[in-house]
Amino acid sequence: MSNLNLQKRVTVLGSTGSVGCSTLDLIAHAREGQDPEAFPIEALTAQRRVDDLIAQARQFSPKFAVIGDPSLLAQLREGLDGTGVEAAAGPEALVEAALRPADWVMAAIVGAAGLAPTHAAISRGVEVALANKECLVCAGDLIMGAVKASGATLLPVDSEHNAIFQVLEQENRSSVEKIILTASGGPFRTFTRQQMATVTPAQAVAHPNWDMGQKISVDSATMMNKGLEVIEAHHLFGFSPREIDVLIHPQSVIHSMVSYEDGSVLAQLGSPDMRTPIAHTLAWPQRMPAPVAKLDLAAIGSLSFEAPDETRFPALRLARNALQMGGGAPTILNAANEAAVAAFLEDRIGFLDIPKVVEGALDHLDNGQGIWRLDALEDVFALDSEAREQANQLMSA
Repeated sequence: MSNLNLQKRVTVLGSTGSVGCSTLDLIAHAREGQDPEAFPIEALTAQRRVDDLIAQARQFSPKFAVIGDPSLLAQLREGLDGTGVEAAAGPEALVEAALRPADWVMAAIVGAAGLAPTHAAISRGVEVALANKECLVCAGDLIMGAVKASGATLLPVDSEHNAIFQVLEQENRSSVEKIILTASGGPFRTFTRQQMATVTPAQAVAHPNWDMGQKISVDSATMMNKGLEVIEAHHLFGFSPREIDVLIHPQSVIHSMVSYEDGSVLAQLGSPDMRTPIAHTLAWPQRMPAPVAKLDLAAIGSLSFEAPDETRFPALRLARNALQMGGGAPTILNAANEAAVAAFLEDRIGFLDIPKVVEGALDHLDNGQGIWRLDALEDVFALDSEAREQANQLMSA
């Protein structure tokens, strides 16, 4: 505690989402319990939740507040009148927020929209807490190349990757047999395909363990979330696809494990609360108090495990295949999935149609004409747009 840097300047990209709100909750607790000026805020951003952003800016007094939707700028300025907080809007302003002089940046903008701001934050060579897995899925080589070039520290926020980060012995890396990502199995873990055919968006977003946003909750229900995490783990830790396993663990107590060649398996355990991995990255390399429920294994009683079923949940197979294909395949996978999940949430397609749309987009765009080459972010954006267009065509056919 004595070494905790409470003057670490913070930017939160995506501050009104689940991860962003949890980050600010931790900062609020630090200010109440340790220092009223702990973790000064440089910038906060949101896409459309302008009222929430105004409330956050009034509470935490950032220097800069950005709303992604330019049509809401006047409302943001009016809401911040008299606060001294500078307001801006649009994609370029999101990148500007990422480039502001913060020591620690939470990258929590959901989906491919977070790619450019996250890349900008990394380019500054600071600590970047990565909650946007799509950045590494869409542009893993480019992002990791930027990390290496800038000297940035990439701190994984996903509970699974944060767990690996905590128990991976870098000095014994060559002795690692495999890493094991755990998955709750989502709300439909025991459903048949026939039962899943009629599930509603409301059922899909009701995760049994975690409090997450709608898109991530649907991804958990299809197990695409775990597939994306396999791709992310490959880029974060440098393990090959065959060295990354997935294990269903319904209690969400063991967040992931590392298996070593001597038979040892090291695991990180904790209550299913995103504030724990966020606190780990915010305080890194120290630790800080977090207002989370303490783990009571005696009360839980037992932990269970099972292998994933890629027949009922083909999204996991599609993600592994995309990783094996390489190049732009994961970019197509992610873009088509985002389009399909949005359509499902709007009741335009069924739950089982989501992986069908993704597979269709991958099959259509695998044309052998160099579409996989991604040398710059512009290439990623172009392929992302094409994949979304193809997905939408498939859904309207």
